[in-house]
Parts: sequence; C-alpha cells; structure tokens
Amino acid sequence: MDISFFTDIANDLGESPVWDARRGWLWWVDIRHNRVIAADADGRVQRDWTFDCAVGSIGLADRGLVAAFVDHFALIDAEGAVQPLARPPIGTGAIRFNDGKADRQGRFLSGTMQQGGQEEALATVWRLDPDGNGTRVEAGMKLTNAICFSPCGNWLYLTDTLEGMIRRYSYDPQTGALCAREDFFDCARVGAPDGATVDAEGRLWVALVTTQRIGCISPQGELLRSIDVPVPYPSCPAFGGEDMATLYVTTIADSGHKLKSDHPDAGRMLAITGLDARGIAEAIYVPDNHT
Repeated sequence: MDISFFTDIANDLGESPVWDARRGWLWWVDIRHNRVIAADADGRVQRDWTFDCAVGSIGLADRGLVAAFVDHFALIDAEGAVQPLARPPIGTGAIRFNDGKADRQGRFLSGTMQQGGQEEALATVWRLDPDGNGTRVEAGMKLTNAICFSPCGNWLYLTDTLEGMIRRYSYDPQTGALCAREDFFDCARVGAPDGATVDAEGRLWVALVTTQRIGCISPQGELLRSIDVPVPYPSCPAFGGEDMATLYVTTIADSGHKLKSDHPDAGRMLAITGLDARGIAEAIYVPDNHT
C-alpha cells in the first residue's frame, strides 16, 4: 500500500470527490470557499470554479455536474455555468445541503446538516429525480453523511455523523424509495463516520474523520481494515484512476466549526494505491429535458 498527496491544493473543507472517466479527471469541492475543482490523474488542475454560495456535494451529469448548493439542486455545465433545478423546503437558518451521491440509475441524493447546534434533529435527505423535482426520503437527523449505494443498487448507506451509526436501507432501484432500515455498523469504537464509498466487492470504505483513519467494512458489517492516514480529518473517499484502483481521499484543514488543524499538509487530497480493491463508476444524472 502507498499513500501520497494528490495535487498541491490544500482545501479548508474538502469533500465529495468523484471520478469522471469521460475526461480522466477527479472532481471535488471545497465547501468553505464555494469551489469546485477538477484535476487529471497526474494532479494537474483542469477546472477551478468559485460560486456565489457553498457547494455541499456534486455528482456527474450528462453535460457536466449535478450539484447540491446550500439550499437547492443545480446543473453545472462544462464552462461552469449554473442552471438551477429544485429548491426543496429544507428549512431556514443554519442548515444546508451536505453529502451526496448518485444512485445506480443516476438519480442524485443529498442530505442536509445543521450548523447552529439545535437540539431538535432537523436534517433531511432529498432525492433529485430526472424531471428536476426533489423528494424527501428521510428525516430526523442532524448531520447526514456516508451516502452511497451497494454495487447492485439495492442498498443505500447513510449515517448521521453525530449519532455514529452507519445505517443501511433497502432501496427500490425502480422508484428510488427507501424501504426497511437497519443498523449496519456502529462507529463508536473507531471514530466518527464522514463520507463513504463502496468497491466492486460491495465493501464500504468510510472516512473516520475524528481518528485520522479510513475504515473498510464488509457487506456483512464487519470491520476488515483500518488505515491510518498522514493528515488529520479525512472527510470522503472515492475510487478512481484508469483502473479504478486508486482511493482518493479529501481532508479538512478548517471546517469552520469544530475541526481545525495546523498540520502543514492539512486539507490536502490523498491518493492511496495497492489496496487490492477497485471501485465502481458512478452513474450519470441525465435530466428529462436533455437530448
């Protein structure tokens, strides 16, 4: 196994990496600076866009990206132009969209997070359908993370980071409906769960943000590996590269809240190889009105 740095960019709040095989680029966001960035496999920056509000998460779309901005979904085209889509009623005040991922059919799901320390659990999860409408699929959380899907698409993984339990839901690929929920893996003994992805074998790879590790969990909910990383606060992993065998990991230098580090490499992206694992290409969101 080898762990190296990918690009010289140090993000404040790096999140939502996604590999774009069409271009051979890795995309990710720096939420605190409203940035969406792309670099090729050699780490050369290809796009670096700054928007007028934060981007919580991104996915691939037929002509660029689909994004969950602070309070709405939108498309971002190849030149960085934004086309707003649904603006769901996620609540007012200190709440915004956070982690997100496409299901295997290309619908985009994103959950929200609370930033004001409210006692009531107000965060929700929304599904963006091809018709551009948003549907609420889960509620009663505070900080949604780890959204990803099993290889077959029949299971959705999701966590409330402050709760620490990774949940697994039976997911209907035809309708995008969440069905039965079960407790999948309790992170209390390994660290708070942040972003996550799956590999081709169905193993879940999750960023354990508070303990500086990446965990690999079997489809049966057993911890298989725990990998220490060389910088604090790993936030989200994604497989990519030509053979989908590199695990890219975003990290956090300053979340704007509790997570802040003075480590000289804080916020830099990691590239981990030699894991004997390969990822799965992410599905592409295609709006109904695109031909």
